[in-house]
Amino acid sequence: MSLNDALSIALSTLWNAEKVGRDECLINFNSKIITSVLNILKREEYIKDFQVIKQGKKTITKISLLGNINKCLAIKPRYPLKIEDYKKFEKRYLPATNVGILIVSTNKGIMTHRESRQNNLGGKLIAFCY
Repeated sequence: MSLNDALSIALSTLWNAEKVGRDECLINFNSKIITSVLNILKREEYIKDFQVIKQGKKTITKISLLGNINKCLAIKPRYPLKIEDYKKFEKRYLPATNVGILIVSTNKGIMTHRESRQNNLGGKLIAFCY
């Protein structure tokens, strides 16, 4: 299996499992970015929990779902984001004001758009979820 964009594949797998009503999802790989995004989704109560299971050289990520995700995808291309651009991208990717999150990679780490706006940081837009 060719992994050109691991985050995109992981979020698509997660969203597909939510759409068919499963209560858990397995992703056959892991990375620091995926772990950071899953921590944000857990903190924002879109997923219940996740585990990273090592089986020899192979790594599996097991995600427990809550059924709270309507849409969750990676954003390509990864747009650079200035502080004044948040409203524009919220309108583009989120269904309404204060509904959902944009996930932003900043120089202080990966965080939601609300946290990065509060900290007065720009960055790169990597994913959205609502």
